[in-house]
Amino acid sequence: MKKFILASASPRRKELLQQAGYTFEIIPSTCEEQVPEGLAPKDIVEGLAYQKALDVYALHPESIVLGADTIVCFDGEILGKPKDKADARRMLKLLSGQTHEVRTGFALLGKGVEFVSSEAAMVTFFHLSDEQIERYIATGEPMDKAGAYGIQGKGAVLVRSVLGDYFNVVGLPIATVGRALAAVGIHGDIL
Repeated sequence: MKKFILASASPRRKELLQQAGYTFEIIPSTCEEQVPEGLAPKDIVEGLAYQKALDVYALHPESIVLGADTIVCFDGEILGKPKDKADARRMLKLLSGQTHEVRTGFALLGKGVEFVSSEAAMVTFFHLSDEQIERYIATGEPMDKAGAYGIQGKGAVLVRSVLGDYFNVVGLPIATVGRALAAVGIHGDIL
């Protein structure tokens, strides 16, 4: 069986793959993310996922490597991880009562394997009061999440609805990734 490596330190991606029954090693990518100006969100997340997978694959060419990246987009702006509390506040105010796109790109690399794709989901927030935003920021959760929220954590109460794959918003569209892994000979409990 081929060795399967997740090129990410994300606890959410690890958990989703474990839930689906995959056996894998975690070797986070150490590459510096580089994004050329003017790219569409799809091209950005797919490019970053590919960069991460390639970084690890170059050191482990006998393996199948999965790289992934998730971004939040609203009104033409890409909302990454907040720089500080003021940035988190700004992002949450932007998203309050609005619908935004969450896109996750993933790349599989291995000998004779090069597959890159992405999925998008539309997330709608409830209207958030200033007090709710401050209370959420005080939890610390927004500080290491794209768009300043985690749907799988305390941020779940901010979300009115999700159109698309919920797990894509968490950080990995596991059903789609599972089918791609099966196609290259990596199997979990079902796929």
